[in-house]
Amino acid sequence: MGIVSWIILGLLAGAIAKLLLPGRDPGGVIGTTLIGIVGAFIGGWLSAKFLDKPIANEFYDPATWGSAIAGSLVLLIGYRILFGHSRD
Repeated sequence: MGIVSWIILGLLAGAIAKLLLPGRDPGGVIGTTLIGIVGAFIGGWLSAKFLDKPIANEFYDPATWGSAIAGSLVLLIGYRILFGHSRD
């Protein structure tokens, strides 16, 4: 999977993470989108590195989607914990 595929996957994973974790985000739509992209990369890397679950080269692989969404959720939760009250 190329870099463009990971960016698209990250955008979609960020949107799914936002649906699973509704509420106001400190960064708004752009911040959530960037968190989704970074989360997809980090989730894929962690899955391949520590879980011995290499990411397939297919866009429609469930393990790839699961790791991307999990990475996005973790980053979104961490971002809310660190910067959640900066937008009152």
